[in-house]
Amino acid sequence: MKIDHVHFYVEDAKVWRDWFVNYLGFTSIASGIHSFHTCTEAVKSGVVKFLLSSPVLPTSPVAEFLRQHPPGVVDIAFAVEDLETAIAHAQNHGAKVLQSIEERQVGNFFHKCSKIAAWGSLTHTLIERPPEPHQSPSNNIVTAIDHIVLNVAAGDLERVVTWYDKILDFQPRQTFKIQTDRSALYSQVMVSRQGSVQLPVNEPASQNSQIQEFLDCNRGAGIQHIALQTTNLVNAIAQFRQRGLSLLSVPQTYYSQLQNRPGLPLSPVELAAIAQQEILVDWQQDSDQGVLLQIFTQPIFGEPTFFFEFIERRRQAQGFGEGNFRALFEAIESEQIKRGTLEC
Repeated sequence: MKIDHVHFYVEDAKVWRDWFVNYLGFTSIASGIHSFHTCTEAVKSGVVKFLLSSPVLPTSPVAEFLRQHPPGVVDIAFAVEDLETAIAHAQNHGAKVLQSIEERQVGNFFHKCSKIAAWGSLTHTLIERPPEPHQSPSNNIVTAIDHIVLNVAAGDLERVVTWYDKILDFQPRQTFKIQTDRSALYSQVMVSRQGSVQLPVNEPASQNSQIQEFLDCNRGAGIQHIALQTTNLVNAIAQFRQRGLSLLSVPQTYYSQLQNRPGLPLSPVELAAIAQQEILVDWQQDSDQGVLLQIFTQPIFGEPTFFFEFIERRRQAQGFGEGNFRALFEAIESEQIKRGTLEC
């Protein structure tokens, strides 16, 4: 199993197509795919493919979604080897099938797909495609999806973990409890059997948690952010900043503290470049398992809900660094304070 594409419902698909092209360097691959009630655009970078749909008429399912939620991710599509087996397994374990298996043609290629209900308004399309021809390396800034994060209501984390285990055969990996003087969250990382899909699931552990703020603004559970891989994060962020992308701030004191942490795996020149771009750094002390570099955008829509992460895994770094997780949590807390939704 791997991520095939992610589908967003937005107010204006063409505007958001241009946003991905102009800010993140994506390429428009299908323009103005219309049904009588919905317009859909598609953008791509590396193996990352996003669909962007907006309503043409009030009867559009996108219009119905936007009456209940702000813009955001509505569907994560997974490519599977055997669709019939995957759907039969999901049904046998209680999944609700929203769309029966059907065959579709795009250009000269055929594929089979089906759709199941997931958590909240989120759905999962399961797709069986023929093998794709080998693609030569490209110069895309963004190369792949590293992970996708789902926020759920307090008390739902265990049930969501069980659902993904039974329905899609995801396995639990790392767990986190992040707590500051102001708020807290619990997180369980779920990973597909082959390890190609990572899905951290968060629930609030305090009433004023940023996860609770997301749930309130999103009016239910949903995708909080998507992490996009890049092979050179420092250069990528420099380009994104030049294009005007708005990113979360990191205080320079963070980098002073990094220098005091034992085993810093960066040269002074590397650290200075990373600090200039305000990138988070994490590694495991006394380990050669690699270095995580991460940075996060401001929420991209009108409400403090969905945002992007950009990540570089050096020396095949695995998992999620707790130091970066905490730093992100504290950075979002700072934004909550600015919005007046968290007391100082």
